[in-house]
Amino acid sequence: MSPASESNVVFKKRTILISLFFVPLTHSPTLLASNSVIYFQMSLNLDTLRLQIDSLDRKLITLLNERAQVSLDIGAAKKQAMDPEEEDNTHVYIPGREKQVFEKVTRLNPGPMAPESLCAIYREIMSASIALQKEVMVAYLGPVGSFSHEASTKRFGDSVQYASQGSISDVFEAVERGRCQYGIVPFENSIAGSVVPTLDKFVKSKVKIRAEIYLPVHHSLLSNSNTDAVRRVYSHPVALAQCQTFLNDKLKGIELVPCSSTSEAAQIAAKEKHAAAVCNSVCAEIYGLDILHADIEDQHDNTTRFFIISDAWDGPTGNDKALLMFTVDHRLPGALCDALKVFKDYSLNLTKIDSRPSLLRPWHYVFFVECAGIHGDSKTMSDVTAELGKFCLDVKIVGTYADQRPQDSN
Repeated sequence: MSPASESNVVFKKRTILISLFFVPLTHSPTLLASNSVIYFQMSLNLDTLRLQIDSLDRKLITLLNERAQVSLDIGAAKKQAMDPEEEDNTHVYIPGREKQVFEKVTRLNPGPMAPESLCAIYREIMSASIALQKEVMVAYLGPVGSFSHEASTKRFGDSVQYASQGSISDVFEAVERGRCQYGIVPFENSIAGSVVPTLDKFVKSKVKIRAEIYLPVHHSLLSNSNTDAVRRVYSHPVALAQCQTFLNDKLKGIELVPCSSTSEAAQIAAKEKHAAAVCNSVCAEIYGLDILHADIEDQHDNTTRFFIISDAWDGPTGNDKALLMFTVDHRLPGALCDALKVFKDYSLNLTKIDSRPSLLRPWHYVFFVECAGIHGDSKTMSDVTAELGKFCLDVKIVGTYADQRPQDSN
């Protein structure tokens, strides 16, 4: 025990003992003595437990710094193994390894700490490790408080740097031009379906999908006015569509104004009188708004899937998915059927199929197909793309990533 700690304990003992001599005489001496002993014992017990916490904190700090040093050594080893000209392309964010760490932490956790709490701590530990190895910049559809921002911090933590972007196209551009190593873009919502601007950017862009994130989405109505005084509601069109029941019930006839993001809506509502925003509840604190109504979405299991984009995908984890896109010749009867049959022939389960007009060939369509249980670098995938190439105008693997679907959605 340090001298300061011993002094603190002695002081508390003296305070309790002195109090025995200054109690009201109307109380029973036996009761007073009994209570004083209990308080005395409680104080000693709390002091002992707090000293244990102090001791454990010192050990934790030592171990965390030892872990950080190993992380630095790993970063140095990566650089040493690479061509100096490729050093800037070293990836410090490895989704497969991250998934292994979280699974291990959950498996080894004996309690009483909840697995979610322990994983949140490890999220920040790994975020700090990433920042130690390399300065990392992550682009997201902003401003601060958007669901894209929440998805970003959920995956990268608070130790990396973030760059707010005005549109999904800007996020792609930030990664393509090397201003940011990673970008977060919404891909699909469990209610509204695919995010069209993201699909369209994949058609021309060379970026790769490196990981996926599933984020539960809950909307709130924020304003500095009472609900009855609201004359205009701002939000992203998808968010407005997801809250139609509430809006028709509580704000029927009120003007609905689309914005580029839910957090931009919060910014506007904070400045404009009689305005409200449908957005993430965290925007209340960020932009100084009141939460008038929480959880106003039509379906409370509302979830958005985001992709982390980069210049390269991650290695195989043993439980991966891959997203391909291909264009069939619409002049050939049964061309799409032939393309889909390739996946059946290789026993691949398709978890998503979507299409968009080709931005490269008028009146042709690009089909997006997601396969489960396969990695983009596998021999099977190589065979599949070769087979598709026989009757498709073009074939491209957009990305391959660890399967992060929530357990209850499988």
